[in-house]
Amino acid sequence: MTGLHGGRDVFEYAVLRVVPRVERGELINAGVVVYCRARSFVIARTHLDEERLRALDPTADVAGVRAALRAVEGVCHGGDRAGAAGGDDAGRRFRWLIAPRSTVVQPGPVHSGLTTDPQAEAERLLDLLVR
Repeated sequence: MTGLHGGRDVFEYAVLRVVPRVERGELINAGVVVYCRARSFVIARTHLDEERLRALDPTADVAGVRAALRAVEGVCHGGDRAGAAGGDDAGRRFRWLIAPRSTVVQPGPVHSGLTTDPQAEAERLLDLLVR
């Protein structure tokens, strides 16, 4: 809730990981998903380091990974870009995105914090955990 934490709101986030060869379990961080219930806000910020990805798997489908990361951003945006999830609220879209899955782009564990600006928080986390 807004205001209980000195003007800061609780937010949750998960790191988006690229696991090019699931059987090996090696990964690189390629984005973050940030959700703030008090503001009905969800956003994904992504950055794919192609050199690091190719170091893990020289045959990685870079275009496919980029498309998967764009799809996550689209689900966060909502509307037509989100496909079937487009009509869901921000919280449902976040929960859908952080559900465990065995694909090339996987969410990490969910963490929480306090922020006055969830969008700026997404940028800060992208710089800290991905770039």
